[in-house]
Amino acid sequence: MDFTLPYSEEQQKFRKEVRTWLDENIPAAMREPIDSRDFTEEQYKWWRGTHKKLAAKGWLYPTFPKEYGGGGLDADHDTILQEEYLRIGGMRAPNAVLITSTLLVWATEAQKQKFLVPMLKGEISSFQKFTEPQSGADLANYQTKAVRDGDDWVITGQNVFVSGRSSPDFLWGPAVTDSSAPRHRNLGFFMIANPSPGLEIRNQNLVNGAEQHFIFLDGVRVPGDHLIGGDHQGWQVANTTLELEHGGGGTAFPRDVVVDDMMEYARTTKRDGSTVGKDPVVQQAAAQAYLESHINGLFAKRTYWMYQAHKEIVYEGNESSVWGRESSLRITSRVRDIYGMYAMLGTRDPRAPHGGEQEVFQRSRAGQNHAGGSTQIAKVVLARRIGISRTKERPAPTPSTAVKSAS
Repeated sequence: MDFTLPYSEEQQKFRKEVRTWLDENIPAAMREPIDSRDFTEEQYKWWRGTHKKLAAKGWLYPTFPKEYGGGGLDADHDTILQEEYLRIGGMRAPNAVLITSTLLVWATEAQKQKFLVPMLKGEISSFQKFTEPQSGADLANYQTKAVRDGDDWVITGQNVFVSGRSSPDFLWGPAVTDSSAPRHRNLGFFMIANPSPGLEIRNQNLVNGAEQHFIFLDGVRVPGDHLIGGDHQGWQVANTTLELEHGGGGTAFPRDVVVDDMMEYARTTKRDGSTVGKDPVVQQAAAQAYLESHINGLFAKRTYWMYQAHKEIVYEGNESSVWGRESSLRITSRVRDIYGMYAMLGTRDPRAPHGGEQEVFQRSRAGQNHAGGSTQIAKVVLARRIGISRTKERPAPTPSTAVKSAS
């Protein structure tokens, strides 16, 4: 079955414009390396400047409103941009769509001008500050404290596994504003400027790379207008972020480079006088990985369509999240079966297939399956959404459902 959608003449013209600009303005030396550990500070600084140029063209956050610095474009244009951006090896935007969407829903107009506009214009960067060392993915068990002091808040606490590159301009996330209030009604959600007195960010050098960080906050003073939502609404604000992080926004152009290259490897690589793919066991493993990868892509596309059409996404995002988490681990195992020990050769080994991407994939998957909350939490949320849990849960508001138009 062919799920490919034809592009109109106007859309193909737009693709040509985008492709031409990217080819002329993105040198090979600035493209994303296979291993993120090889991404340099020089590349990061270059991309920060380029992101501003992309934002000026409306191509950095294409479906966000023009009035706040977005592109005001539709989903088809966004899809084309994602396709071409991936083709060129472009660095992701300096602010996750998680926070830009959350600000669009929850921020006051003054806060949108202060935080959202410079984000959409590529002028400032930020990290999501959620996971704490004692509670992990249990966000409702948050321990970081925010104490009111006049018009300000003074925040003290710790975080781990905070993802991002280089040094951000802001951290964002919850803190306990009322220790006497019940769970889900005791948090505020803050934008924390970096640098600030009492704030320290340290790198965590993990097996999957060095893009995670420790965060230490020791009496960090935050102005009152950096509180997003009410001082007891932090859980609700954070859940808009989590709604999207758990698959609720979908993906316009899901592409599985690892599986695509694996299929090419099986078709073309020879061992013992015949191609790897001639082995019936390899054929079964490759076919299963291919099918699971494409099911994942269809889930992501369905949710993306629903999001852009402003339809309520109840369970679809979490269904995609659970499938993607579990199928990726199965695919990881099949990659090892098909490549053998070649799957363990890194980017600096000349014998590594595809420049070592499979070794990077092997290292990244186990850790990344805990990103955005564990797989078990994703299953609990899905169970609540489809009505087989003791409790039920409705989706949090997103720009798709809470804002008149996200484009």
